[in-house]
Order: sequence, then C-alpha cells, then structure tokens
Amino acid sequence: MALSEEDIRLKLQLLPQKPGIYQYFGAEGIIIYVGKAKNLKNRVTSYFNKNLENGKTRILVKRICDIQYIVVDTEYDALLLENSLIKKYQPKYNIQLKDDKTYPWICIKKEPFPRVFSTRRLVRDGSKYFGPYPSVKVLNTLLSLLKELYPLRNCALDLAKQKIQEKRYKVCLEYHIGNCKGPCVGNQTEDQYQVYINQIENIVKGNLNSVIGILKTLMLDYANNFQYEMAHEIKQKIEVVEQYKAKSTIVSPTIHEVDVITLVDDDKTAFVNYLVICNGSIIHGYTAEVKKKLDETPSEIIGFVLPELRERFASISKEVLLEQEIELKIDGIHFFVPQKGDKKQLVDLSVRNAKFYKLEKLKKEKIVHPERHTERILEQIKKDFRLKDLPIHIECFDNSNIQGTNPVSACVVFKNGKPSKQDYRHFNVKTVEGPNDFATMEEAVYRRYKRMLDEKQTLPQLIVIDGGKGQLSSALTALEKLELRGKIAIVGIAKRLEEIFFPGDSLPIYLDKRSESLKVIQFLRNEAHRFGITHHRNRRSKTAIVSEITQIEGIGPKTQEILMKAFKTISKIKTLELHSLETEIGKAKAKIVWNYFHNGDEIS
Repeated sequence: MALSEEDIRLKLQLLPQKPGIYQYFGAEGIIIYVGKAKNLKNRVTSYFNKNLENGKTRILVKRICDIQYIVVDTEYDALLLENSLIKKYQPKYNIQLKDDKTYPWICIKKEPFPRVFSTRRLVRDGSKYFGPYPSVKVLNTLLSLLKELYPLRNCALDLAKQKIQEKRYKVCLEYHIGNCKGPCVGNQTEDQYQVYINQIENIVKGNLNSVIGILKTLMLDYANNFQYEMAHEIKQKIEVVEQYKAKSTIVSPTIHEVDVITLVDDDKTAFVNYLVICNGSIIHGYTAEVKKKLDETPSEIIGFVLPELRERFASISKEVLLEQEIELKIDGIHFFVPQKGDKKQLVDLSVRNAKFYKLEKLKKEKIVHPERHTERILEQIKKDFRLKDLPIHIECFDNSNIQGTNPVSACVVFKNGKPSKQDYRHFNVKTVEGPNDFATMEEAVYRRYKRMLDEKQTLPQLIVIDGGKGQLSSALTALEKLELRGKIAIVGIAKRLEEIFFPGDSLPIYLDKRSESLKVIQFLRNEAHRFGITHHRNRRSKTAIVSEITQIEGIGPKTQEILMKAFKTISKIKTLELHSLETEIGKAKAKIVWNYFHNGDEIS
C-alpha cells in the first residue's frame, strides 16, 4: 500500500540534511529503488514534487510503500554504498549494468617459481590478477608474447625448496625443447626466475619502456662478453616487445595512468565506454550497456558505472577524462574535460567506440528483432514530433508541376515505418488554374481525407507536408474544412535546411542530421517526390502526344484512340505507308493523316 500524504510529510520532516543513500520499498517490503544524495532531505523531497515531468518517476512514486535511509560521511561513501546495494538487490527502477559475462584474467600464481596463465576464477590466495580482458584474442596474444619472451614453467608441481633438494622430479619435454629452464631439478634459482616475473608484471601493466630498457642492458652485457648468440636472442625479444608496444600506443607516451569514460545514450539505454591508459598505451578497453529505468542524467550513469569498472579493472588512476562536465565528485580523483591535444584524441576515441558499439547493437536488433527495431524508431518519431499516439500510419504529400502545367499531387503512405505502396495515391488537380502550389496542396489534402471519412477508413497518426509554412497552412485549411484539425498531427518539412514546421510555431525546429526520425521523414518526402514526379512526367508526355494528333482536322477522338492503340507513338505513325493506315482507319481518314505528316498540310 502506497504512503499516504500524512506519512510522506512525516517521513520528509525527519530526513537529515546529510549525505547518504535512500531506499524505496514497494509491496511486500521489496526494495524497488536505491539512490544516493549529497543532501538526503532535499533529494528525497524532490520525488514528491507535484510537478514531476518524467512519467516513469511518477509511476515509481505511486508504488512507494516505505522509505529508509543510511547516513554516511561523504558523497563518495554514498556512491560506493549505492553501487553495492544495487548490485545486491537489483531494484526494479534502478539503472542496471547489463553484463552477465565473466571475463578472463592473467594470473601470476603465488607459489615458488610462479606460473603465468589465464583464468576466469579469482581465488583470494595472494596470487596477482591482471585484467579482466574483454577480448580473449588480446589476452591470448599477450600470453603468446610472454611465452615467446620468457621460458616459464607450466607444470603444476610443488617446487618447494626442500623437494627440489631431495631431487623428487625429472625434467620434462618442455625443458628439452627450450620452453623451460628446469627449476624442478635446480637448473634455475628463484631469484633468476623472479627477474622474468617482474618483467612480465611490467608488460601486463603497460610499463613496456622499463622492460625494453632492461633487455637492452642485458643485450649489451652479452655483446661485451662476446656472447653474440645470446645478445642476438635478446635483440629478437626487444623487437617483439617493441612491435607489441607499437600496436598498443595511440597517444604520447607521456600520458601515465589515466582513465577515460564517455557515453552515448537514448531514452532506454546508455552505452558507456571505458579506457584504462598506462604509459601511452590502452591496456584495457570496455563498453558497458546500461539499462535506464528513470530519466537518469549522464552524471548519474557515470557515477553508477565508474566505481564498478574501476574496481573490475583494478584501476588506480587519479585522473579521469570526460567528454563534458558532470556533477560528480570522488575523493582522490580529478575529472578533466580536455579541449585539444593527445588527451582530447583519447576522449574522441572513446566516444567513437561507444557510438560503434551502439550502432552494432542497433544493426543486430534490426536483423534479429525487426519488430522491436520498428517500435523503437516509431517511439522516437512520437517523441520528436510531439505525438499523442504511436505513428503506425504516416502519410506525406508533395506537388509537381512546371509553370502550372499538368499539376499533380502525390500521397505516399508508410505503415509501421515502411512504404505501403498499394495505398499510394495520385491527384490530378481539378479546381486550380495556373501555378498555385498552396491551392494545389489544399485540394489534394481535402480530397484525400474527405474520401477517407466518407469510406470510414482509419486516419493516419501523422501527416507530413513537403514544403514550408505556406504549404503547411494550406493543408491545415483543408483539415479545418473537414473538422479534422487537432485530430491528426501535421508537420511541414522544408527541403533546403531540413526545417521541421509545426502548426502555430513561428520558428522551425532542426532534428539531429543522424536522427532516425529525420531519416524516416526524409525517406517519406523523397518517396512522395519520386512518386509525384513520375506521374507528372507521364501526364506531360501523354499531353504532348495527344496535342499533336488532335490538330489534324477531320480526325476525331475515336480515330485518334484507334491510331494510338494500334501504333503506340506519333513517330511510328509518321513512318507508316498509306496502306498500313488504311487497314486501321479506312481510306478517307488514312489519306488525311498521311497528307498531314508527309505534305506539310498544317492546320493554322
């Protein structure tokens, strides 16, 4: 049972003006929402404002049966507590990180002569874990590099010092083919082995310069001692590391320990890209899909995702780069919006990754769930064009004429976001004389919906007029005559700047050029133009043909029809012999036609 107004007032009066988290409980004591606040009293009170704009928030408030809160010392503490409670309870109205995958890590095992391997299980036994790696391909490439550089053991033997001294083990095939130096039989000390492990840690952390420096020193030592084969072997390892570094480095190597987080979103989902940079190299890159439950701001989404990803990727960066300023403060972390240079390039790269991920999701949705894809686009059109209902049925009008000759109008119909060609209609203008585009539009719109009303057809949810305020005004006049104004949404689209005009608005709006709504409206407009201009050209062609043959005195409409049906074109008739014409229209009329085209018997 939802809280009464008296209960709400009492709860709000008792709330402290301190940072903390608040929990909304629904029926049966289930947590339906968890939030954080710098000031609990102000934040929770805002939910019970009578002028809530977001419909989802209004639904949430109606279902609140109890409110509880926890006071903490700082906003950052509230952020961490909110994150942990959301992960634990998965409240219905909280944004959620949509990710049920387990990603692999590189593990350096805590044991004598540590093994290095990939794993998806984190065991808290003191071993070191690096990752996780969203791409298994990247992880396997890195492990292959390490195996090529360092002869590490891969057996699971217990290489305790005592057991090696007791000579319990024998070397295996890995030793004989050069992949291991035989620590199991005492051929390698722990100190020698640890040098490899230290270098491996630097590589997986992205500290490649220090590894290259150590290898170059070692190479020179071998060369100075005339151990040229060993020096050449180290040189080959340096080349491998430098190739790996070249593939990883995208900005200046002077950038150390920086995180980048950006997002692109729509009404229901946010795609958050997160990069971890160390010594100029991206050592982790990941895009998270976040399901929005209310009208969350970018600050709230990043505040939810960032601590989770920093913990997951074990980031210790003190600087986080953003595309735009956000209202978020975390102790020990500096948020920065770069305007130019290498850091700006990193932010741009992150944004491109987020957009690419979103595009891939949309393409997949279009293939796998076309009905869901269509519904999402229609929802976007409904939002952008301020519609009451989902625009399942849209119609678009366009005029075609040349200096007022052969004026025609075209009406194309889209249903569920796709052309419904059987419903397309042409209108040969009857009541307009001369080049009057506005009157032509009014006639076409009136005739279209007068007939639909007479036949009791379902009217569209949206009408699109190809033209500016003048054409839109004419269409509105037609709807007023039919008493349909206000019952059907109508907009005009001007070609040059893709301006969208609404009835009663003096200024147009401009949709994002990449907007799917605009693309659908442009498709409608272009289809109406194509359909209209094709009909207009056909009318002009027929008029040109008929006008020439109707000038022949003594040849009436019936004979003209016989000739055109038999020979199709004027050019064909002009080439015929007299006897060919006689077989179709008789000797007398054939002679009139033949003389007209061959003797220049023009009629004044």
